[in-house]
Amino acid sequence: MAATKIFIDSGPLVSFVNETDQYHEWALEAWNNLYEPLWTCEAVLSEAIFLLNSVNVSIDPLLELFDRDIVNIDFDVVSHRADLWALLRKYTDQSMSLADACLVGMAELNGNCQIFTTDKDFLVYRRKGRGVIPLLAPF
Repeated sequence: MAATKIFIDSGPLVSFVNETDQYHEWALEAWNNLYEPLWTCEAVLSEAIFLLNSVNVSIDPLLELFDRDIVNIDFDVVSHRADLWALLRKYTDQSMSLADACLVGMAELNGNCQIFTTDKDFLVYRRKGRGVIPLLAPF
């Protein structure tokens, strides 16, 4: 059986880099139990950069994760636009971000996966309409 593919959200990326983040210790511990590489999308990277910049934390350690291929980008918004727009419209009550939609889209394309997140909205999101998305989360 193939290894579970781990899709990482912006929350654990920010928590891993930002020592003052409420989930920093949890993110370190969870990260130490994972294998590499982890996978994400450009929207998550953009969100993580924004969040780190907003609290004046250097983005260099974040960028290093990508430079060292510890985290890889494996999703193209343009290629999956119709599905993403459908998800964004479906979850307007959750104020779904593009990053969240991409991660749900990635989970729909990969049956054996888990989303590494600190976002409780993933408890609500479903892949293919009904399928629970396996999570690695602090809740």
